Amino acid sequence: MENCNKAIGVMDSGVGGLTVLKELYKLCPEENYLYFGDTKNLPYGEKTKEQLIEIVKEIFDFFEKKEVKAVVLACNTTSATAYEELKDKYSFKIYPLIQIVSKCVAEDKGLTRIGVMATQATINSHKYSQELKKNNPQIQVFEKSCPLWVPIVEKQIVEYDENVVFKGYLEDVLNFKPQKIILGCTHYPYLTDKLQNYAPRDIFINPAKLFAEYIKEDLCKHNLAAKNNNGEINYFASSEPEKFANNANMFMKIDSKPELVKL
Repeated sequence: MENCNKAIGVMDSGVGGLTVLKELYKLCPEENYLYFGDTKNLPYGEKTKEQLIEIVKEIFDFFEKKEVKAVVLACNTTSATAYEELKDKYSFKIYPLIQIVSKCVAEDKGLTRIGVMATQATINSHKYSQELKKNNPQIQVFEKSCPLWVPIVEKQIVEYDENVVFKGYLEDVLNFKPQKIILGCTHYPYLTDKLQNYAPRDIFINPAKLFAEYIKEDLCKHNLAAKNNNGEINYFASSEPEKFANNANMFMKIDSKPELVKL
């Protein structure tokens, strides 16, 4: 039982991963969570694979010192670039977002045309395409990078040309005639109200829900689910914790200012 009640680490480049934490907490409120927002290195989408592996290694080392039982890569970019390199180097269980969500989406055999909108690093990796086709070879995938979307969310930019930022990015994807579009970055669901002006709201998949459901089921399957525990969430940020706390309110209400951690 002592092992079961250890915390689950959740990491992202900033506040976007809170979309995953929010869904996880809804499903598993008895779990303890440590959320790490790596605001110092934001945005991840413009980093090289080598840089990302080094960044994730430092955060995993932090989680290892905290003796977590599992780590949730609540970040598409690092799931695409760093997971394969680091997955066997730590004692805790690691849940990579892209690999798990692709498996869940591909289980619907009626879906054969999928759009993916993500950061440049995720698109460059073609990880969604590979994973979706691995689980269902009939699937056709169209990938589009959206480099302006994360800064709009994290920096709360309000002045921009919507035709360029939304219609422009979506046009190529919609021309592909997808049945669904995966919002392949945890920041992107925040923009759904804007996106629905250019495409039906129900065409967009927010991966957080599928991801959280899988993690809950897997924790139970491996006897890692918390027992007789009142869960709590502690937050950490690698820079500007006040700004993190302010931005976090876009996704979920947080009870405390994150602790500053210098990696």
